[in-house]
Amino acid sequence: MTSPSLRATPGVRFPWLLAGGGLLLVAIALSLFVGARTISPLVTFDALVGGGGERDHIIVREIRLPRTLLAIAVGAALAVAGCLMQGLTRNPLASPELLGIGHGASFAIVLAIYFAGVESPQGYVWFALLGAAVSAVVVYVLAGAGSRSATPIRLAISGTVLATAALSWTQTVMALDRRTLDEARFWIAGSIAGRPIGVLTAVLPFLVVGAVLAIVLVRALDALALGDDAAVALGFDPLRHRLLGAVAVTLLAGGAVAAAGPLAFIGLAAPHLARQLCGPEHRVLLPACAILGPALLLLADVIGRVVLFPLELEAGIVTALLGAPVLIILVRRVRLVSG
Repeated sequence: MTSPSLRATPGVRFPWLLAGGGLLLVAIALSLFVGARTISPLVTFDALVGGGGERDHIIVREIRLPRTLLAIAVGAALAVAGCLMQGLTRNPLASPELLGIGHGASFAIVLAIYFAGVESPQGYVWFALLGAAVSAVVVYVLAGAGSRSATPIRLAISGTVLATAALSWTQTVMALDRRTLDEARFWIAGSIAGRPIGVLTAVLPFLVVGAVLAIVLVRALDALALGDDAAVALGFDPLRHRLLGAVAVTLLAGGAVAAAGPLAFIGLAAPHLARQLCGPEHRVLLPACAILGPALLLLADVIGRVVLFPLELEAGIVTALLGAPVLIILVRRVRLVSG
C-alpha cells in the first residue's frame, strides 16, 4: 500500500500538463515553419511525409527537422536534469549551469579538441560526461568544505566559482590554438543549428539511460523532499538514491552539452515553471519538465532566427538573455539558507 506521504496531492493539475503539450506542439510547428525562408504548413507537411526534392522540402527534411528533434532531446534532458538536481539536493537554484556542470563539460570537450584532435559528437560525449561528473564532485566538495554543510547558497557560490574558472580555462585553451578556436567557437556559444541527425543519434543512448534512471527515482524524490530521516523511514536510502541521481544528471547534462554546447537556464527555469503549473509531485513534475524544456528551447531558437533577421542568434545566447531575469526573480522569491 502506498504511503500517504507519497500519494498524489490535490494540487497536481493535469490540465496544465496537456497545456504544456500544446505549447510544445506550437513550438515544434514554429521551428519547422519559421526561418530565413518561411515555408508554409502545407509544404512542410508534404516534406515530412516524403515529398519531392524541391528546395523547400530539402530545407525542412535536412535542416529544420534534425534541428527540431535535437532541440526536443536536449531541452528535455536539461530540464529533467535540473529537476533531478533540485529534488535530490532540495536546492531551488540547482541546475546544470548554475552548479558549473555545463561549463565543466564544455572545458573537457575543448581539452579533447586541443590535445586529442577530437572533432565528432561521438568523441565529445565521453569527455562531456567526464567533465560533468568531475564538476559535480568538485562543487560538492567546495560547498561542504570544513564543518559546514552544503547549503543552497554555498552550492550556488561554489558552482558560480567553478563555472567562471572553467569558462576562463576554456577561453585560454581556445586562444592558444587556432584549430581549437575554429572547431569550438560556434559550439561553445550553445546552438542547435547546423547539427546533422548523427549528432542526435550519438548522444541519444546516454539521454535515454539518464531518463530511465530519472523515472526509477520518482518515488525517492518525493520521499527525499520530506527530509532524509523521513526518506529512511519510508524505506529509501538517501545516499544510494543521490548517487543514482548523480549518474542520471551526468548522463543527461553531459549528453546535452556534447550535442548542443552549454545552454543556459533551461535546466533552471523549466522545473520551476513546471512546479508552479503542475505541483510538486515528481510523477507529474518530471513529464512536465520533459515537455516544457523542449518548448522553451525551441521558442528561444525561433526567436534567435527572427530577432536579427537575416542573421541568427545562437539559442544559447537567447536563453541567457531571457534567463537572467528569471534567475533574478527566483533569487528574490526563494528563501535561501545561508551557510
